Amino acid sequence: MTDAPRRTALDATHRALGATMTDFAGWDMPLRYSSERDEHLAVRTRAGLFDLSHMGEITVTGPQAADLLDYALVGNIGGVKTGRARYTMICEDGGGILDDLIVYRLADQEYMVVANASNAQVVLDALTARAGGFDAAIRDDRDAYALLAVQGPESPGILKALTDADLDGLKYYAGLPGTVAGVQALIARTGYTGEDGFELFVRPADAVALWEALTEAGKDAGLVPCGLSCRDTLRLEAGMPLYGHELTTATTPFDAGLGRVVKFEKTTNNGDFVGRAALAAAAERAEANPPRKLVGLLAEGRRVPRAGYRVVLADGTVIGEVTSGAPSPTLGKPVAIAYVDAAHAAPGTEGVCVDIRGSHEPYEVTALPFYKRQK
Repeated sequence: MTDAPRRTALDATHRALGATMTDFAGWDMPLRYSSERDEHLAVRTRAGLFDLSHMGEITVTGPQAADLLDYALVGNIGGVKTGRARYTMICEDGGGILDDLIVYRLADQEYMVVANASNAQVVLDALTARAGGFDAAIRDDRDAYALLAVQGPESPGILKALTDADLDGLKYYAGLPGTVAGVQALIARTGYTGEDGFELFVRPADAVALWEALTEAGKDAGLVPCGLSCRDTLRLEAGMPLYGHELTTATTPFDAGLGRVVKFEKTTNNGDFVGRAALAAAAERAEANPPRKLVGLLAEGRRVPRAGYRVVLADGTVIGEVTSGAPSPTLGKPVAIAYVDAAHAAPGTEGVCVDIRGSHEPYEVTALPFYKRQK
């Protein structure tokens, strides 16, 4: 027997809206409500409402909370100011990525680490194992929060109708406590779609009331409920990595072109952090002779590549592998992210194909992201 998937506080709401549900990382989550394309384009042009309550929140507190996080993670977390957030990663001692994270500094001695649903327990266990000798406490807060996201160009206006929080002064990758539709929330200007938007951390008991208030406030702005399927195509167009696809324990941040998140210049813990030596070697390898690079692939035809498909030359020589692929509603053609041999990774490289069920479909190598919103 297997454990039944967990359900978020909004499960009944999703079902009432006719959502197609799917098991994702042990959670029963909405895949789509109408069509992936319609939901995707709504976020790009208007606004979309997501339930992200499957994400894993871990709170770290205490006088040495910053020191612990500087040691356990690759980023300079102690340098994050209160009210700000930072994208970072937690790696194995050998440099492989355990997960990518967002860390919010809620107070001088309080941080919230947000992990991917599939890795939340792994991150919790790793932080706990690395906490020895630090005056800091780690708390599993996965059951303490529901997480709703409003994403898209109309999202600031929708949220302003429900809060008196200073949204205009809220920078990207920042958060502040506030009241939204009478509900206490951490309002964060973060997201995974490539658009402006907000993520709202609230008590599970308040999730339904907040969802309904946001739906009503966004009615005239074209807000629609959105599922995981369009979340994936949105992040793919924006060139954002997905754990288990672009990021794994077999890759380092430098392999994924995200070496910028690794901060060797940290001064806490005498500059030491988990994975430092292996990551320094990975940085040198990436600079001198990277075996493969992460690139975008833009289709010339209509066939859609999927994760695991081989990237080949015209003669069949394998030069890489697709990590993510899907039709791009914004571009009107299929796109993919792939690791390819460095010799074939330059944008505009010709003669590159994807082996789709035995047919070599031509693709153009391009820089990521495929889509960048106008500021």
